[in-house]
Amino acid sequence: MNRQDRDAIYGLAREWVLEAGKAIRERINDPLTIDTKSDANDLVTTMDKDTEYFFMNRIKSVYPDHSIIGEEGYGDEVTSLDGTVWIIDPIDGTMNFVHQKRNFAISVGIYHDGVGEIGLIYDVMADNLYSAQKGEGAFKNEIELPPLSLKKNFHESILGVNHFWLCENHLVDEEKMQEMVRTVRGTRSYGSAAIEFAFVAEGALDGYMTMGLSAWDIAAGIIIVNEVGGVTTTSFGEPINLLKKSSVLTCNPAIQEQILHDYLRKGRK
Repeated sequence: MNRQDRDAIYGLAREWVLEAGKAIRERINDPLTIDTKSDANDLVTTMDKDTEYFFMNRIKSVYPDHSIIGEEGYGDEVTSLDGTVWIIDPIDGTMNFVHQKRNFAISVGIYHDGVGEIGLIYDVMADNLYSAQKGEGAFKNEIELPPLSLKKNFHESILGVNHFWLCENHLVDEEKMQEMVRTVRGTRSYGSAAIEFAFVAEGALDGYMTMGLSAWDIAAGIIIVNEVGGVTTTSFGEPINLLKKSSVLTCNPAIQEQILHDYLRKGRK
């Protein structure tokens, strides 16, 4: 993708993300129809569906040859990342949206022939837009984020870790996870992968790990974290395949190998 095309796509994508966010804020207290998907905690609302439909209409009206991967089913049947592909989560953190009316985000990642070109994560209620274009740095509300410090000490790190890692699970030994939690300075869980990726890019978190995410959860975040020198792999250090659900570790590279070697790979089941 050339610079001129990318700038044009970025400008429209940014405009649409902010427009969608404004619409959500204006309707935040409206009655919702809430359904479940894979289980009782996997929620979807009319707002999720309306927001994804909004993006689908805007994208296809301007770029009919672009493909869309969307969480709520309005996208295309995508089997490869050839061409230009928009990967959209209209509301990442739907449980937070339903219960808290905050701590949720719109996430839009745009890839061309498998390369991440544009990432946008909009923390809707905080009105914070995290954005990046490949090779151009990452920004929070138009202020450039500094590169992540490579002098980060693991013992002084704050990690995004949810409680499932500490319970009996199919991926790792929970005792190794408990050891890791006792070793770092602190842990947090925000309930939105997109926001946690943004916090890693910002340096508010030094790493974030999760057991199973889809492309729409992480596509934008990978691009933004890359632009500040962060790294994203599976929880065992393998490359991410956006066409498959996988575990994820995104972090400051200064602590990546210690997390992988001392806790995840050693505790692997």
